[in-house]
Amino acid sequence: MLGVVLLVGVTVLFVTGLVSYAAYNPDLARVNDQTPDKGILGFYLFAWPTDPYWLYRLTQGLHVTLGITLIPVLLAKLWSVVPRLFALPPARSLAHALERISLLLLVGGGLFEFTTGVLNVQLDYVFPGSFYPLHFYGAWVFFAAFVAHAALKLPTAVRSLRRRREEHGAHGERVSRAPEPGELVSPRPLPPTVSRRGALWFVGGASLLLLVTTAGQSIGGVLRRTALLAPHGGADPGGGPNGFQINKTAAYAGIDAAETGEEAWRLVVTGRTGTVRLSRAQLLRMPLHSSALPIACVEGWSTEDQWWRGVRLRDLAALVGYDDPPDLFVESLQRRGAFRRAALRANQVADPRSLLALYVNGEELSPDHGHPARIIVPAAPGVLNTKWVARLTFGAL
Repeated sequence: MLGVVLLVGVTVLFVTGLVSYAAYNPDLARVNDQTPDKGILGFYLFAWPTDPYWLYRLTQGLHVTLGITLIPVLLAKLWSVVPRLFALPPARSLAHALERISLLLLVGGGLFEFTTGVLNVQLDYVFPGSFYPLHFYGAWVFFAAFVAHAALKLPTAVRSLRRRREEHGAHGERVSRAPEPGELVSPRPLPPTVSRRGALWFVGGASLLLLVTTAGQSIGGVLRRTALLAPHGGADPGGGPNGFQINKTAAYAGIDAAETGEEAWRLVVTGRTGTVRLSRAQLLRMPLHSSALPIACVEGWSTEDQWWRGVRLRDLAALVGYDDPPDLFVESLQRRGAFRRAALRANQVADPRSLLALYVNGEELSPDHGHPARIIVPAAPGVLNTKWVARLTFGAL
């Protein structure tokens, strides 16, 4: 039963992980995907859409919440097979040796993926190197071993589930049967301390507890206060129009208040017809538009829809000679940390909801939310909604 739950759950995790990879538009520019030597593993099936605007909020929230919820199931599954993991002799034949090696990849890969995923969600970057390539390659190793193991064990799982139904009889009465040879039984078992049903209730209760104390960071609203195990759970970090979740503060990014002031800051826009430099006052004299969009991050947290107001990206493209907006390269004033630069596809630039935002919820952006200007694009991962924008280059990719 634990295996069947993991069969479905891990498959959903892998698919939503690939969806998250696609959301970064990895073939668009190297700054969006810095995974080294990915080769055929970095295949890319489609350009990331802007509709529905909550798409990334849904898929990544599902990925992170389900991953955390499955932790008790994974640990219980490993506990249930401990007698087999340490069985002697370690290899009875070549086929048995290959199976044990695949189990090493399966168990090691599973623990690695779940551990690095939890550390990333908790913003604890204690692992060596970047999370993105580590998790990317780990996912392929784990899922390849998982598919091979599932294929080998599927007949056994089906037979076990069918046998369990037969044990309860046609009318629900329990029918005793001798255990099949080869079941996961210790050669020297101690007296049982919990029934199988009790163990499953314990695992299910633990998963439910993790679900309840995590899911609120993705759902938002009053349920955010129930996300006690999530860094972006609990109450919002402040009051007022700018009082919603952030990942990266202006202080962390090395933003100097002097360079974002009215006199110093200029937006540099480059395209087919040359370069223009715009002050914030000049941007405010352009047609302003509004969009209600959330911020959704790879760590699984998201905000509710915020009311953004600013200049459409396609209007800025028109300033430098583009009637049909091309791809866009965005650069920030940010001095340290990842995603100081990002690339957006033409379909994202052309969407009328895609803005260079100057206001949020009726008030100027705060420094931590990207003052004097930030990108906001429907359905894009949060890191592609660049803050403290300094330069926009259209058609350079």
